[in-house]
Amino acid sequence: MTTTYRLHNYWRSSASWRVRIAFALKGLAYEYVAVNILKDGGEQNRPTFRALNPQTQVPLLEVVTDGASRFLAQSLPILEFLDETRPETTPLLPADPYVRARVRQLAEAVNSGIQPLQNLPILAEVERLGGDKLAWARKWNERGLVALEALAAESAGRFLVGDTPSLADACLLPQLYSARRFSLETAAFPTLERVEAACYALPGLDATRPERQPDAVA
Repeated sequence: MTTTYRLHNYWRSSASWRVRIAFALKGLAYEYVAVNILKDGGEQNRPTFRALNPQTQVPLLEVVTDGASRFLAQSLPILEFLDETRPETTPLLPADPYVRARVRQLAEAVNSGIQPLQNLPILAEVERLGGDKLAWARKWNERGLVALEALAAESAGRFLVGDTPSLADACLLPQLYSARRFSLETAAFPTLERVEAACYALPGLDATRPERQPDAVA
């Protein structure tokens, strides 16, 4: 049985980036399939993509086994799928139940507590209602990162939870990048910045950055 992967993603999507990080940490190869979420109303809204993911979002992982494709959406389930099906590679979740739950807690602090509030549809709606979308995004990034810094100060070693990179670190890097895009000064989060630097020192992690993707634009 032969399994390969196609990652349908967008270069600056933070959720897509998490999956690229997971592939890098686990040393797994994949085919990069670009989905331009801005072009002509967004390629993710086309009927062909909607048929694969009714949520019309990236990332979408296509798992091809002996020529037959199956699809998974939502970044954290994708990461856990890769971890469970490829246990011989670097684990993204610790074996200890409490530490594993702690990793999930920090990941969800980003995944549910920060990132959804700065998604393109949310910012478009804030703007439609007459609000300042950039101020909105900065507010929720700052609030979430303040909490994440406090949590990380309790659990961090070299990485967010101990001395092994995990699912939580895959969520951290894209969120710091997003915060800076919205002009939030991240020096106020020294633990998070220290962990970020440790992550980029790992083999293959620098290549996951948005600006290094084949569909990146200036």
